[in-house]
Amino acid sequence: MDNAYIKSFPDVMSGKKILYVHGFASSGQSGTVARLRELLPGAVVVAPDLPIHPAEAMDLLHSVCDSERPDLVVGTSMGGMYAEMLYGFDRILVNPAFRMGETILKNGMLGKVTFLNPRADGMKEFMMTKQLQEEYRETTERCFTGPVAGDQGRVWGLFGIEDPVVHTYDLFASHYANALRFHGEHRMNDSILLHSVLPVVQWIDDRQRRRQRNIVYIGIEQTMEHDWRPLSSVVKAVRFLLEWYDVYFVGALPPADGGYAGRVSQWVFETVGVPSFRHVVFTNRKDLLYGDYLIDASADGGSASFMGTRIDFGSDAFKTWEEVIEYFGRLGGQ
Repeated sequence: MDNAYIKSFPDVMSGKKILYVHGFASSGQSGTVARLRELLPGAVVVAPDLPIHPAEAMDLLHSVCDSERPDLVVGTSMGGMYAEMLYGFDRILVNPAFRMGETILKNGMLGKVTFLNPRADGMKEFMMTKQLQEEYRETTERCFTGPVAGDQGRVWGLFGIEDPVVHTYDLFASHYANALRFHGEHRMNDSILLHSVLPVVQWIDDRQRRRQRNIVYIGIEQTMEHDWRPLSSVVKAVRFLLEWYDVYFVGALPPADGGYAGRVSQWVFETVGVPSFRHVVFTNRKDLLYGDYLIDASADGGSASFMGTRIDFGSDAFKTWEEVIEYFGRLGGQ
């Protein structure tokens, strides 16, 4: 993504610390660290270079956590494996390599390894020996051995559905509830940061601040054509709304179509991605929804009696999603 299209979110994690734990053969000077600092200018991003030996890396990370007391830990790949063991902190694990010893063997990583980014110690390469690979295997055996139950709700796992390197979704999901998939491969890029990682960062920040954003419900029928193609500008509108509001998608359940809920949930994930996680609601009584706004066209199912503000999509005032964006842009989160 071109720099011109990278915007910042100065209010998210403002005044807080983020510990970033880098992946294999990377460093604290990676492009991901630079992007995090650009996207979240109000936060302090701490990103140490990890030692090669995993036991030393864990000692360093525990020391950093003790001294810095980060509000959030973000770990990618190997760093996600390490971050899982930093119990007691809010954590986001992106494509975590929980079986790092096996990953090294399966991906031909033995031998000389060149660092992908500059390091403060000046190291440019190292040798991945069988002994070092065994150290990684032994370290990963200690994953999920801490107070996992006490950290439920504080740990998020994000897994790229096109990741060719690491496949640990099922392992994570067997220990933690917040297991999410996203569209992407193993390596971090701007799209993953913006549309998959940042929404979770915002959820965590809101919970830490006890911030309750105004709720916007969107009728699922107002997001697609009859052939299930997304309406023009709907993705743009949803991403805009997500910056200010808690957004949910609402669908009615046809009595004779038992598979409808599954198809809708999958469609919302394919269209919106991570922000759809636990944000799809099915009800035939929209008047019972608790929230601030409902974007809907049909008056059926109690929509006309919604207790908040109803946005009549398709009316003269809201013919398109661009007009919805303009309306909410004037409100600024109100």
